[in-house]
Amino acid sequence: MVQGTTSDAGKSVIVAGLCRVLARRGVKVAPFKPQNMALNSAVTRDGGEIGRAQAFQAYACGIEPTVHMNPILLKPSADSESQVIVQGKAVEAMDTIGYQSYKAFAMTPVLESFGHLISEFDTVLIEGAGSPAEVNLRANDVANMGFAEEADVPVIIVADIDRGGVFAHLIGTLDCLSQSERDRVVGFVINRFRGDVSLIEPGLEWLEEKTGKPVIGVVPYLQGLMLDAEDAIDTKQEKLDSSGNILNVAVPVLPRISNHTDFDALRAHPQVNLQYVAPEKPIPSCDLIIVPGSKSVISDLISLREFGWDKQIQKHLRYGGKVVGICGGYQMLGKHISDPLGLEGHQLETIGLGYLDARTVIEKEKVLTQKSGHLHLNRKVSPITGYEIHMGVTTSKGVNPVICEEGDDGLINSDNNIFGTYWHGLFDQPEALKLILEWAGLSDVKDIDLAKEKQRSLDVLADTLEEYLDLDFLFPNTVKN
Repeated sequence: MVQGTTSDAGKSVIVAGLCRVLARRGVKVAPFKPQNMALNSAVTRDGGEIGRAQAFQAYACGIEPTVHMNPILLKPSADSESQVIVQGKAVEAMDTIGYQSYKAFAMTPVLESFGHLISEFDTVLIEGAGSPAEVNLRANDVANMGFAEEADVPVIIVADIDRGGVFAHLIGTLDCLSQSERDRVVGFVINRFRGDVSLIEPGLEWLEEKTGKPVIGVVPYLQGLMLDAEDAIDTKQEKLDSSGNILNVAVPVLPRISNHTDFDALRAHPQVNLQYVAPEKPIPSCDLIIVPGSKSVISDLISLREFGWDKQIQKHLRYGGKVVGICGGYQMLGKHISDPLGLEGHQLETIGLGYLDARTVIEKEKVLTQKSGHLHLNRKVSPITGYEIHMGVTTSKGVNPVICEEGDDGLINSDNNIFGTYWHGLFDQPEALKLILEWAGLSDVKDIDLAKEKQRSLDVLADTLEEYLDLDFLFPNTVKN
């Protein structure tokens, strides 16, 4: 089990890299995260919902993701309320105190799913959540040491040296653990190190002497890799095309933005300057605005208006810009949104932005499905695959679906400058991405294959872990290819 001293210490990336290492060594390996809190999720082939990090880790293993890889998923809908998803299906929304009571029952499906994986795979790599040092969450813990104790698995602890205070983080984390929990920690990994490793060696010796536990490795800071982020929005981009043939794209960051990895292919494209717009900041001059998905559509639409983004979208369109809405963004571009059961918040309805002839009702049954079809833009057609995750049912009098076959989806307006769709993964296929960029105004579009970039990145990550971690210590019965 890989645990971390903090959130975003690099647990997800280390697990993904180790998944690829073992898969290359011929080990039948699977990822597992007992409990995840994230608005970035994926749909399994059998119609379940799990954290996107676990889907990406399964991708690193070369296997299909299943709901058992992330049996508990929490999707925050407000500061103190989350939708609880158990083995792929939403059960209900719970406030923080309600979930603390629910945790007493959560270990049962967690252990059941873990049992499925260990019966099917040679090795299961487990990712913790947050930090095991969060003593206020220790009662009925299923995310970190509570699970490790119940399942009797060894633990390594990852710390991010780029944050500073790495030795205090590691010593402090150990001090927050019980004796039995400390005993199952087999070593440390120091992540995101920059510079000459000899500068840190005295600290490593001190840490090993102080704790009696080895430092399994010091992993360098890696840049330029296309790896799915779990929560934090990655704003880094590859070097832009030097010819000046650039499409400027802006994505307003809604308070409850979901599935921001939809835009990874744009971020990686050398002819796209992708800018995430922070709340309350003005949308910059650009060619294309993308209104992203949201876990709380009505609440985020209210925020969009409070930030003044609705007026800025109007101005953008007057000056000839294009607009795309994805999932919740598609709903916002319509005429009306209602939530009669209060599933996503306390406000039950609102007027939409009114650009598309679409009306949405939030319903209890969530749509979770993988999709395939054809994208239609500018009288051109491209095959496309994607997935849907939403609780809204949208109806329209419009006759211009943007994606056809396997059920028409989305709308494009008669002026051909605004379209919306429920499909996530819209930009991931090279041919479809090229078609969208041409529609948005980019000429001589270069080809980019996100899947190939991710495979390359995983291999670079695995090569790095092979070099800098003591994998013979971690996996003594495997052989490097």
